[in-house]
Amino acid sequence: MIAIDLGSNTIRFIEYDGLAWGKSYEKIVRAAEGLQATGMIGENALVRILEAIDEAKQCLDFSNHEIAAVTTAALRMANNGTDIISKIHASTGILFTIIDGAREAQLTLLAVQNRLRTLNIDSDSFVLSDIGGGSTELVYCEDKKVTSRSFPIGIVTMSEQASDITHLRSLLADFENQVALFYRSLGEKKENPRLILTSGTPTTIAAYRMGMNYANYDPHKINGSILTLNDCVLTYKELMDMDESTRASYVGVGREQLIATGILMVEYLFKGAMMKEAIIIDDGLREGVALDYWKSIH
Repeated sequence: MIAIDLGSNTIRFIEYDGLAWGKSYEKIVRAAEGLQATGMIGENALVRILEAIDEAKQCLDFSNHEIAAVTTAALRMANNGTDIISKIHASTGILFTIIDGAREAQLTLLAVQNRLRTLNIDSDSFVLSDIGGGSTELVYCEDKKVTSRSFPIGIVTMSEQASDITHLRSLLADFENQVALFYRSLGEKKENPRLILTSGTPTTIAAYRMGMNYANYDPHKINGSILTLNDCVLTYKELMDMDESTRASYVGVGREQLIATGILMVEYLFKGAMMKEAIIIDDGLREGVALDYWKSIH
């Protein structure tokens, strides 16, 4: 089967046969571009989504696979979300399901726990954070008990909402406070649960610190790696000192301007969680959709 995750910034595809992962493909489509101002998914975004699906069909065999496709915050928030889904279906034959924040967190957690087991990393107690383009999910897992919260703000929406750097810092401070409130809601713990980060920004920072760029990104090296608060601070400074073309070679075309907000969101997440390091996992919603689909038919 092929699992597809249409996020607010990136669309991601992967093949899965119940035992092993096959080919994958992803592309930045900026679905949430302009959403903050208009409340709509724009025609240019729709064109980029359709082009990305066509490109994915060139490298993945859609003809012999079942398809499970989900979409998240941008389509959840857009006034024309169902209309966009109908247009995608009419053009490509792929029908996306809009999932809410709780379901998004559940599927992402499924993927992360599967990867942690593969890496032989203890997965009994942790907080998982998934900072997306249009929303951010926090999930606390302890002995199979799960508490989650979805915040309706992400890298794209925060970037578009901020009028200048002072406003951005104010939004980030509020984000830090919300993270801190989530941690306090968990009650008194003997020690803070470990922090696990997935999604594009933390994996990009980790890859950059390892000397990788967008073209030679290797998820096998990312999975289980450690990212620190200091890594975020250094990476922000180094990337902001680059021209946009050089920066794009590391973070991907279409993300060279958003990455600043993304790194700062990770930095403020660390502060709100009162943590200085986190485990990085590449697997996310896309893999969770595949695992859930396979479980549902077996």
